[in-house]
Amino acid sequence: MGIFSSFRISATGLAAERLRMDVIANNIANVNTTRTEDGRPYRRRQVVFQALTARPSRGPGASEAPGQGVAVAAIVEDPSPPRMVYDPGHPDADARGYVAMPNVDAVRELVDMISATRAYEANVTALDAAKTMAMRALDIGRA
Repeated sequence: MGIFSSFRISATGLAAERLRMDVIANNIANVNTTRTEDGRPYRRRQVVFQALTARPSRGPGASEAPGQGVAVAAIVEDPSPPRMVYDPGHPDADARGYVAMPNVDAVRELVDMISATRAYEANVTALDAAKTMAMRALDIGRA
């Protein structure tokens, strides 16, 4: 594995975690959205990651090499039901006075945001370490 593959792996992690933070921010922004384009309450979205693997080498016994980074496989909706809140004065209330609220839990989203932030910071640290090693290797070559 070369130094540039370390950069590429860290870059995939940075991009994936940034997208995850964007999706979490969208969930938090829509915590009270009771009506979307399809008339239903907003549904929480989650990012699904998948590991990137190297292309298999040719020949008998060839297998994929793990550790090539991460990619976003999909952004999926959380299938859990909406929260029902009694608010008879709300324009989206049903005949019994209940409003279907998004299935977004702000505390859970904030915990997920902290997790995504820490993962992003870990990728930055790995990128900085790889950069430092590359610079030191260049310094050895100059001596």
